[in-house]
Amino acid sequence: MSTAARPAADVLADLTALRAGDPPTHGGRVLSYVYDPGRPDLDAVAAEAVRLFLPVNGLDPTTFTSVAALERRLVAFARDVLHGDAGTVGSVTSGGTESCMLAVKSARDLWRAADPGRVHARATLVLPTTAHPAFHKAAQYLDLDVVPVPVDPVTGTPSAADVLARVDDRTALVVVSAPSYPFGVVDPVVEVAAGAAERGVACHVDACIGGWVLPWWGDAAAPWDLAVEGVTSISADLHKFGYAPKGASVLLYRAPERHRAQYFATTAWPGYPVVNPTMLGSRGVGAMAAAWAVLEVLGTDGLAELVATTRRTTDRLLAAASGIRGLRVVGAPTGPLVALATDESVPPAERVDPFTFIDEVRRRGWLLQAQPAMDQPGGAPLPRTAHLTVTAVTGAIVEELVDALVAAADAVRGRPAAVPDPSLAGRVLSEGLPDELAGVMATLEALPAEVVHPLLVQVLASAIDPSRE
Repeated sequence: MSTAARPAADVLADLTALRAGDPPTHGGRVLSYVYDPGRPDLDAVAAEAVRLFLPVNGLDPTTFTSVAALERRLVAFARDVLHGDAGTVGSVTSGGTESCMLAVKSARDLWRAADPGRVHARATLVLPTTAHPAFHKAAQYLDLDVVPVPVDPVTGTPSAADVLARVDDRTALVVVSAPSYPFGVVDPVVEVAAGAAERGVACHVDACIGGWVLPWWGDAAAPWDLAVEGVTSISADLHKFGYAPKGASVLLYRAPERHRAQYFATTAWPGYPVVNPTMLGSRGVGAMAAAWAVLEVLGTDGLAELVATTRRTTDRLLAAASGIRGLRVVGAPTGPLVALATDESVPPAERVDPFTFIDEVRRRGWLLQAQPAMDQPGGAPLPRTAHLTVTAVTGAIVEELVDALVAAADAVRGRPAAVPDPSLAGRVLSEGLPDELAGVMATLEALPAEVVHPLLVQVLASAIDPSRE
């Protein structure tokens, strides 16, 4: 098969047309996935930084010494913000998933090295049910067992005692979040880290969302970062509230030996010696350069200003949401994430179903994220929720958003909650996703994992099947 060459202008026009079909990534109307500071100057400096480093290969920082310089600077910046010390080291990765996977690899390898009898043993990963799926992915890729700990359906957090009760001699790593993505609440980091340290177990704080927010949030939470004794590693995504382009994250370790354990090195071939600090070999450096440029333009004062705007906006949304009859805020969020569940304390005629609510909000030009209910192993069920991620730009349009949330709730209040539709799976596979997703989400929520997982794979795989062109 061959394709004829085309004028660059035509190719770029095609790309522009493709992007036109996406939701808006700027302006604050998409309340998940994208992080908008509302600062076009930051987009401009990030784009120029990417352009400058477009051809650079991060595989070998001894050849491209600029890569080592950028990574040192970003790690040093993060170390200062997250209360590391002179011994704190780390890496810039392609995103939160890679940061989490590397933290798990490091912990697993050190756990095995601590006892010759563990060389081929299968370790465990203890985490709350609200921990990011990146840790489940890490466990699957790296051959660990996940030990889930239920969280309280009201507060959204686990008890430290419940977490520590699952720790035993097979535990390589305990994970806590600051905050967790589903409910935006900070886990009991101090208590869990202290208990893990007493048991000689590593403790990772997933601050991929909160790492560049909580330091300036104000009356935030109990200590949660490297200032806490017992925290051995922490991840913080630069492409979230560091406002860098995808994908850039920082992974820090309290001790160099933990950092070294994430590396891969080999001379088992006749080519050049291979040493990779991260999962990737060749890697682009554009996002790393852009992350450094954005942080340098902002400085800590600029970050603090963006967080202050985000905090005021989040507080306004929490106040408004608390006044919407039929909905409740899950827990007491610390940071820019809000989850809304049905308030079952009011009569059924006054309740608001999150899934139908999300569809109604979408009609008004806003995208919230649907989070299915969950039957926790050994714990109380968690409710279905509507998730909102607040960014700095949301402050400029918060009253418009509040009006949309109130109007949407008024429109669906008292309607029956979305229920499963057995015919939906086949229709989605043949026709794609419908405009209204309440029934789809309710169906996914009701299906057992052994059915829903292959179905999700099939839906996503079919979306990129070349035969669809």
